[in-house]
Amino acid sequence: MLLMLKRFSLFSVLILFLSLCSTAQRIVYSEADNDDSRRMRFEVIGKVDGNFLVYKNNKNRNYIAAYNNDMEQVAKEELDYISPDRLINIDFYPYTDFTYVVYQYEKKRVVYCEAVKVDGMGKKISDIIPLDTTHIGFGGNNKIYTTVSNEDKSKLMVFKINTKNKERYVLTTLLFDKSLALLKRSRMEIPMEEYKDNLDEFHLDNDGDMAFTKFKRANNETLQESWLIYKPALSDSALIVNVQPDKIFLDELHIKVDNANKRFFVTSFYYNKKRGDVEGFYFYVWDKATRQPVLQNTVALNEELRREAKGGNTNVKSAFNDYFIRNIIVKRDGGFVINTESYYTISRGTPWNRWNYLYGSPLSMYDYYSLYSPYRSLYWRRDPFYTSRNNVRYNADNITVLSFDKTGKLEWSNVIHKEQFDDESDDRISYQTVNTGGQIHYLFNLDEKRALLLNDFTLSPDGQIAHNPTLKNLDRGYEFMPKYGKQVSSTQMIIPCYYRNSICFAKVEFNQ
Repeated sequence: MLLMLKRFSLFSVLILFLSLCSTAQRIVYSEADNDDSRRMRFEVIGKVDGNFLVYKNNKNRNYIAAYNNDMEQVAKEELDYISPDRLINIDFYPYTDFTYVVYQYEKKRVVYCEAVKVDGMGKKISDIIPLDTTHIGFGGNNKIYTTVSNEDKSKLMVFKINTKNKERYVLTTLLFDKSLALLKRSRMEIPMEEYKDNLDEFHLDNDGDMAFTKFKRANNETLQESWLIYKPALSDSALIVNVQPDKIFLDELHIKVDNANKRFFVTSFYYNKKRGDVEGFYFYVWDKATRQPVLQNTVALNEELRREAKGGNTNVKSAFNDYFIRNIIVKRDGGFVINTESYYTISRGTPWNRWNYLYGSPLSMYDYYSLYSPYRSLYWRRDPFYTSRNNVRYNADNITVLSFDKTGKLEWSNVIHKEQFDDESDDRISYQTVNTGGQIHYLFNLDEKRALLLNDFTLSPDGQIAHNPTLKNLDRGYEFMPKYGKQVSSTQMIIPCYYRNSICFAKVEFNQ
């Protein structure tokens, strides 16, 4: 009898455990507002005071909507302190109990950059905080300011670049602390060569130091020269570091801040010849304390990985030619994990060509005040009013994940196989990641029986890939836009969805 009770008890515990596991990863949907059409602009802000905040721009009006834990809308605050017809740009920096709204607008040829603090209901709880102003001429680009924050959210930087003199750009930075008290205003000149030099990848570390890239690309080719520019927080000058390797050619530079080791990690795909095939990765790690590189090498991709990454009967040498570096995870020991994705378009009569598609863009914004930025593979910004050219298909295929140790040696690699395409837009393709501590989730849509269903794959620290069971409450009436989603806590993510002719938002909960 005692043995039977023990068996029954163990069986009950097992059933309870399986029940908990089966409900641990689930989805809760919000109801779509009548005004939340598919053309609405939006941004998931974050979790503030227990509510989930979402910015909405609809019919030229700006709102912050607050959702509770059951995704019920509990507040909708109009941003009446922002003139909608003058708004140029808006950004959000959430904290535990408040959010900064940083915006810029134009009035009588003056661009104003201001901020306000809002609470967990989206309501303004501070006076308007002036950050900076700029007088502009006629016919120029009026998006003057860019804002960046650091990993621990202790500092915020607003900066602008005057490009009137094509040979010497003027960079003005304003560094603020968490309370938006000005710590340092700097102005410095950056030597440039007209129409060849470009600036990109602006980052801020936890010390308030700034790092960005400068590079030279001519005739839509590989990089001819490249530099890392380092500006200490309280300095009015910057250190320009040459990161261009000898005898190989670089694709596009990416920076990742390594706050734990006080370093900046720079990487790129590389080629052995101009317009050649992607051969592998180039690494450059620069140490702030010694002002010297601690790592500079290349890692070639072997044939087995190429075949796995591309799939099908293809030329393995060209396997990574349509891949882009999506995001970089720095490990505490100085190692790093790189996520890459196959991403391309196909037009009728026009074969895919990395060079024409990526670097032949007319985005040469050499206006009075402007930033030049090539195709950004790390950051998705949705334009709901963009309509695809005729006969264009957007494709997002396999994700290849690679882990390297602190010396740049490849530890392991793995491939998440997927095939995605869309003929309308690229809203529903590609993926988003969620780091729950013990593993990383990769979420993306797959076509299953003529319906797009959200799939969840997990990556373990040793590189093992697992396809998780279908998420609980996954409704076929919702079409997810995972790449616009945002992780809002250690186990929660908010993902926008199409539902009929509207947009709503879903909370996805993960088992830690």
